Amino acid sequence: MAFFDSGIGGLNLLAQCTRRMPYANFTYFADNFNMPYGTLDSDELFYKADKIFVKIAALDPHAAVIACNTVTAVCAKRLRAKYSFPIIGVEPAVKPAARSGGKCLVLATPATALSRSISTLLERYGNGVTQVAACPNLADYIERNIFNIDENKIIKMLPEYSPDSVVLGCTHYTYVKDIVKKFYNCKIYDGIYGTADRIFNVLPQKCAHSGSFSQEINFCGGDEGKNRAVFSLLFPI
Repeated sequence: MAFFDSGIGGLNLLAQCTRRMPYANFTYFADNFNMPYGTLDSDELFYKADKIFVKIAALDPHAAVIACNTVTAVCAKRLRAKYSFPIIGVEPAVKPAARSGGKCLVLATPATALSRSISTLLERYGNGVTQVAACPNLADYIERNIFNIDENKIIKMLPEYSPDSVVLGCTHYTYVKDIVKKFYNCKIYDGIYGTADRIFNVLPQKCAHSGSFSQEINFCGGDEGKNRAVFSLLFPI
């Protein structure tokens, strides 16, 4: 099974899936050196994502996971039209957050915030009280400083608001979840667990390999050394 993210964000989802499917093999594709994705226009974003998906297709995967909110929001439809294998995306957890009541704030990249996908999500589940705020530099900062996060710098990138819940609309933001929770003093939602549930429920048999009880996790593209190092912290072996 293949995973794709612009950088380290999708490693959170990969770690969840490796725990839930211990006999499945995974290949993680990344494009760290071309970060950030969240400020690109739709055509450039699709061009970069498609270059990775050509490599994914060469593996003839059972399925591919877009572990990037921006690529899911802007490119998933076009990628699914081009490739025959199942493509699962990650979406902001607007539905469970809105269900909890009160004002909800979705933190997202500029591309996600402007996408038709997020607008549709809010129209369907936002209950009219969900706001989206673009954080232009947050994902890039996390990507470049993952081993030395400065809480004060993160706080300066967060919009002033008084929500009853916050949705993390970018997989990179999961790394600073505790800082976001402390700043807004409310419940935090992300799409990691819901997406992992969906992958596990829909594809367990297709993704389980036979004949071996060992699990292979491979890293392809981008800064493979950093991706391995971050993953080892999330999923110690």
